[in-house]
Amino acid sequence: MTEAELKAKAKQCLECPICRSGRKNQRGLAYLFVKFVDRKICPACKAFEEVTGQRAFEPITQEAIDKVLE
Repeated sequence: MTEAELKAKAKQCLECPICRSGRKNQRGLAYLFVKFVDRKICPACKAFEEVTGQRAFEPITQEAIDKVLE
């Protein structure tokens, strides 16, 4: 997969309502789903982790956003 494709998929994870809720709240069903299920099967979550070096369920940092949007 090319770098552009990885960044496009990482952007999908950044905008995903489930992932966004899990990262923001750090608790609840969305967080548990992203932490234990989604990041293992979702190609967007895998790409997000590869591009940013940060897990899909961890609180978002400005550095991670910048890496995805470059």
